[in-house]
Amino acid sequence: MNETTLVYVALGSNLEDSHAHLDAAIAYLDSHEAMHSVRESPRYITDPMGPQDQPDFLNSVCSFQTTLEAHELLDVLQALEIERGRVRPTDEAAIAALRWHARTLDCDVLLFGQTEIKSERLTVPHIGIAERAFVLQPLCDLSPQLQIPGLGPVANLLSAVDSSGIRPARG
Repeated sequence: MNETTLVYVALGSNLEDSHAHLDAAIAYLDSHEAMHSVRESPRYITDPMGPQDQPDFLNSVCSFQTTLEAHELLDVLQALEIERGRVRPTDEAAIAALRWHARTLDCDVLLFGQTEIKSERLTVPHIGIAERAFVLQPLCDLSPQLQIPGLGPVANLLSAVDSSGIRPARG
């Protein structure tokens, strides 16, 4: 068996049936041959980042073991987003125009083991992880003792941010 890496991925949605999008993402990850032991945090309703004239987000974090390399995992997650109806433009102007806007599914690699990655396509730990309560709370729910490379314990990071914009999701 290939070596596995424990990864954490943030999931978010604020279009259509957000619970269905997150359910489908978890089911897909759980059934993927290169991913094992998928666990999902509780889900939270969160205020949107960026433009406020959009629906609230449904967010969670999942963890799993994978035999994929980091960029292979990113490819799988981006294909899953597109399969769920996410529009992913390729030109810079369209990318900038859609940044922080509503989406059917958003999957972000938060942590890839204890590896730090800085490439054109992927930064791990995820940029902004230390400032986002909607990521830190579910991450802490899954693994309260987790150490974020270069940043410290997730529980300490969570205690330092404003978490007033996140609420437990129902159903």
